[in-house]
Amino acid sequence: MSTDSKEVLLTMKDLRIEGRADEAWLEIVKGVDLTLHRGEVLGLIGESGAGKSTIGLAAMGFARDGCRISGGEIMFDGIDMRASSESELRSLRGRRIAYVAQSAAASFNPAHKLIDQYSEAPVQHGVMARSEAEGDATDLYRRMQLPNPDEIGFRYPHQVSGGQLQRAMTAMAMACRPDLIIFDEPTTALDVTTQIEVLAAIRNIVEQFNTAAIYITHDLAVVAQMADKIKVLLKGEEVEEADTPTMLSAPKEDYTKSLWAVRSHMREEQPPVRDSTPIVAVRNVTAGYGPIDVLKDVSFDIHQRRTVAVVGESGSGKSTTARVITGLLPPRRGEVLFNGEALPADYRKRSREQLRHAQMIYQMADTALNPKLRLRELIGRPAQMYLGLQGKQLEDRIRNLLDLIELEPDDYIDRLPSELSGGQKQRIGIARALAAEPQFIICDEVTSALDQLVAEGILKLLDKLQTEFDLAYMFITHDLATVRAIADEVVVMKEGMVVEQGPKSEMFQPPHDPYTELLLSSVPEMDPNWLTELLEKRAAAG
Repeated sequence: MSTDSKEVLLTMKDLRIEGRADEAWLEIVKGVDLTLHRGEVLGLIGESGAGKSTIGLAAMGFARDGCRISGGEIMFDGIDMRASSESELRSLRGRRIAYVAQSAAASFNPAHKLIDQYSEAPVQHGVMARSEAEGDATDLYRRMQLPNPDEIGFRYPHQVSGGQLQRAMTAMAMACRPDLIIFDEPTTALDVTTQIEVLAAIRNIVEQFNTAAIYITHDLAVVAQMADKIKVLLKGEEVEEADTPTMLSAPKEDYTKSLWAVRSHMREEQPPVRDSTPIVAVRNVTAGYGPIDVLKDVSFDIHQRRTVAVVGESGSGKSTTARVITGLLPPRRGEVLFNGEALPADYRKRSREQLRHAQMIYQMADTALNPKLRLRELIGRPAQMYLGLQGKQLEDRIRNLLDLIELEPDDYIDRLPSELSGGQKQRIGIARALAAEPQFIICDEVTSALDQLVAEGILKLLDKLQTEFDLAYMFITHDLATVRAIADEVVVMKEGMVVEQGPKSEMFQPPHDPYTELLLSSVPEMDPNWLTELLEKRAAAG
């Protein structure tokens, strides 16, 4: 059945949303129209700040702090959302309209177990009893390919990986079997193999329950698998809309064509280093939490002006390796060398210079930035602590760093993190790491929250900075397009072990380790049939 013959579930007409800037209100969504049928998936794409998430939240009759819906019409299944009372809207949210946020780590309550948070909505809305909700949670955890589905719900959010947490939140949104789900970058934190399972599960839920969805993403290959039609946005305005095959094959507008053409950046691979002392050397490291070994005899080197990409599924040990290098998790066995000298295992025993030269850019910008500090303090503190900058020197350094990450200093220096988009927050994390003038930076999924145009700019910036300041990078990522763009060498991890490593040129050429082959085959392509064909191929292969 074509979507045109299905019942209309959601319409927006001339939607206008304003955001407060100082004492004035500025229009950030400028007259957008939207129509969504039952069982239909609409993909919203565009750069950071285009209004994607703001429009998605407006479908719930909601505007985030500092914003207001100032004009237009929002009709959900015959209900005027703008004329509804807050109690009427609350009865819809979670029950008939659900939301899957971009940052699961910032969205879960850290004081409650996953299964308690899953059960809250269906119990409060009278959809099912607590015992039934717990059984339903286990079933959906299993469908989301979460490990130990019978047990994982009884963990707290900090006891699971970022990718696992994102899947748990997707399951939670489905608890009441809503009519509409707003997916706001739901696979951002997922490795490529897990992403396949989650995308397949989301698509099955949509089809099985005739659920409509707004799928917000900056990943064009992902939206190609999920959406029936795509709407392109730029600075709060619609650029164009079409069914997915038409949009992919024949976009009309130059801006849309520029989105399709991104990821042209390709760092020239540096020749392998044989003789020099590495900036960082991980030597036979075994580490873990409690009695469990998460890392098992891990070894690799990172040399000056080189980028080593560490890839693998969620839970493979990538971020745990970073914690060992930075001294946040002392290893049980093995050591980390910096410029040939063994580092103290515990960061509290490292000198200020040792701490200064190894910085980290975190995956979850929402939780990595103190929400009470303005950007001048967030960026300035490392420069004060490590370099002793004060007064005009400090002010100049902060402004220079804002320029480097392409945020206008006069506009941004006194903002709070809550006044930034997700991509802008991530760029502040990069500036904060650079402020200490390190020799080595761990980049933990630094482009995962960014739209593709901005991500390419960040990769070019990191490449430029590496050349200018002789930086060494450890790039933790599940995005193999990023690996192709920026890496010199690749380390593939699985279940806490290094299964394959070598120069990028060799790693992307067969023959591969079977696990590396699985990762490479799981990278989405700009073909609407790619996911269906991949799942059929894997089912046939058993």
